[in-house]
Amino acid sequence: MGCALMWRESIGMKKIIFVVDDSETNLFTAEAALGGNYSVVTISSGKKALALLEKIKPQVILLDINMPEMDGFEVLKQIKSDTRFNMIPVIFLTAETDTDVEATGYELGVVDFIPKPFTALSLLERVSAHI
Repeated sequence: MGCALMWRESIGMKKIIFVVDDSETNLFTAEAALGGNYSVVTISSGKKALALLEKIKPQVILLDINMPEMDGFEVLKQIKSDTRFNMIPVIFLTAETDTDVEATGYELGVVDFIPKPFTALSLLERVSAHI
């Protein structure tokens, strides 16, 4: 049995959320906030998230914008350009307050923004709104 299949069996019927952020603190906080209601997959880079999409299809992706190697905009472009994944709602996690960043995100297909630092309540409310 493949690793992805065993993982799917272990998560049961909960909806899957990817949280992609290079900050361990943010990943821990998101998992603690969402883990009671969802199967949370924490991922430390955009490249790893894209690779994992080949095996697991989440219902929502929470994606940091500012990451090394590949930023959230590039990850979002790749997700939205692939017909297998382009309908997955992507929510940006960001400390950015620049209106150009927001406009670019919406133009590329992001469905929402969650400001950092985020709270458990804001994560739960925004994720449930897009599932």
